[in-house]
Amino acid sequence: MGKLSRTWQLMGMSWQVLKKDKETLVFPLLAAVCCAAVLATFAIPMIGSEEWAPPDKNAPTSEQVAYYGTLFLFYFANYFFIVFFNSAVIACAVMRMAGKNPNLKEGFKASFSRLPLILGWAFVAATVGLILRIIEDRSEKVGRFVAGLIGMAWSVVSFLVIPILVVERKSPMAALKESTALLKKTWGEQLIGNFSFGLVFLALGFIGIVIAAMGIALLPEPGIIFWVGLAIVYFVILALIQSALQSIFQAALYLYAKNGQIGEGFSREVLVGAMRER
Repeated sequence: MGKLSRTWQLMGMSWQVLKKDKETLVFPLLAAVCCAAVLATFAIPMIGSEEWAPPDKNAPTSEQVAYYGTLFLFYFANYFFIVFFNSAVIACAVMRMAGKNPNLKEGFKASFSRLPLILGWAFVAATVGLILRIIEDRSEKVGRFVAGLIGMAWSVVSFLVIPILVVERKSPMAALKESTALLKKTWGEQLIGNFSFGLVFLALGFIGIVIAAMGIALLPEPGIIFWVGLAIVYFVILALIQSALQSIFQAALYLYAKNGQIGEGFSREVLVGAMRER
């Protein structure tokens, strides 16, 4: 089975789980709203400051602390909301794949009950993000390359952290250690190549671009507003679905990697074929 075929099958299985709990799309929507609010909170003061830019490496320590300290708070707030609402989706997905019938209340309850763990992981993720940003700022060309490599490795080893936090309630560092161990045992570096959800949704995104382009090219102004608005709505819905499917997919992978459990709605054959166990 090819990578694209496997990706479509896994997306389809995740979609079947999502269809039973469509209300969980509220969680990525709330995450997006909260992140937009965080962006506005930080962006407005930054725009008002003409001197807001990465400090030179020879700049006074106070300037560097102020800049990178603010950047860390921005990262931390964003990661907190993303992890909080992703945890709710994953909690609902785990319940659904266990044959239960979750609801929004149970998703919120799961996230709030793990609040210290979520805060801890947001702190770790923000710290890593800040370190990568500092590397980029210190050497634009080499720094971007090095930060990109480290960022890819970090994405792989931390892939199952949130499901582990949700299901096992382990501390952030213990969850990271287990995530790394599970990936070494099963997929390793095959993970990104086998599951190209992002590429599939990027292709689907071209539909929205076509809708907007047709409206701009072929219609008078009132029609343009309608079709561009329709394209924006399409992109928003697509982003929400992608986020939810990705979280459901993570939950299914975790359950199989941890104890061989095949979640309701998923196929053992497809999961086993995708894992390439070492």
